[in-house]
Amino acid sequence: MKSNKLQTFVLLVFVAIFAVNFHAQTGNSALSAIKTVVIDPGHGGKDPGCLGSSTQEKIVCLAMALKLGDMIKKNYPDIKVIYTRDKDVFVELDDRAKIANKSNADLFICIHANAASATAEGTETFVLGLHRTESQQKIAERENSAIYLEDDKGEKYKDFDLSPDAIIARQIQLSVFLDQSISFATKLQTEFGKIGRYDRGVKQAGFIVLYKTTMPSVLIETGFLTNPKDQKFLMADETQNMMSNSMFAAFEKYKNELEGIVVLPNSQNGKTEKNNNQKVYSENKDKVEFKVQIETSEKPISLTDTRFLGLEMEEYKQDNLFKYTTGKFVNDAKSANVYKNELRNKGFQHAFVVAFLNGERINLEKALKLAEK
Repeated sequence: MKSNKLQTFVLLVFVAIFAVNFHAQTGNSALSAIKTVVIDPGHGGKDPGCLGSSTQEKIVCLAMALKLGDMIKKNYPDIKVIYTRDKDVFVELDDRAKIANKSNADLFICIHANAASATAEGTETFVLGLHRTESQQKIAERENSAIYLEDDKGEKYKDFDLSPDAIIARQIQLSVFLDQSISFATKLQTEFGKIGRYDRGVKQAGFIVLYKTTMPSVLIETGFLTNPKDQKFLMADETQNMMSNSMFAAFEKYKNELEGIVVLPNSQNGKTEKNNNQKVYSENKDKVEFKVQIETSEKPISLTDTRFLGLEMEEYKQDNLFKYTTGKFVNDAKSANVYKNELRNKGFQHAFVVAFLNGERINLEKALKLAEK
């Protein structure tokens, strides 16, 4: 009898320990805004990409991509990292996008190198959009030209529409992701600037691979292989590490921003620490309101539309688009992020946190810093 009671007690203890561990693991996972990242090294195999005097685009891109992936895996083992290629093989543009879409990636990072005159230098990061200059158009055309190396010589793309109207329509369709793509692209350029790279800015162009992905997506042009100085920088292992470190730093800041985490300098020891405490309230009228955006539309939607599942909604207009938020968390980004995860579980898979100050939407990183004060 005593033996049975002891066995029962041991079983209950085991179940309790399992439940606590399971809750801790699933709880941490649920708070992660990024669960899967797809890294796409440009070109490969029979497609060398841009040519320098001493290297090829496909080689330097793969090296930096693998380094970036290793950093993410090491620092965030719960995040799944998928490469469109991890060796020197040819992958069709359409397949690169399919890999990202089928894996339900939360972020798509496409890594390339550029070509122009011998004096052109620096980094630039693209999101999907209309090119503003002839040089932007040429970059997109060059990267898109990889389709002619595919087995069907690009036949599958013959009816593919990259006209301005089609790109605008696609931007509207993916507008939930555009803000996030631009946010990540901006962080990338900032980090590249910190290691002395010439900043060519965040730009838009009609890249097929960005057009076909259905998540926040960027295409990084890491430098010009036609510039001897840039080529040397992109070829050396040490400076490849610098570029990959910069990409990882931008990734980490982007991830923290989505999750409502602010990294503040610790003045006592010079290190950084994560601060999730958003409970400081002020009597000042200038309070930061965190909300969760779940819908974007070219036309206004009734706040009682059935697609909102009875949620209390608010509307704001930005860039000629109507955007819809729910929830209001004053100086409390942590609670907004928890609510965002609840909404994703309810089917609003692309919900994300936005911030407002005195009725105007503001950059989330700025909002987090203001809420900390």
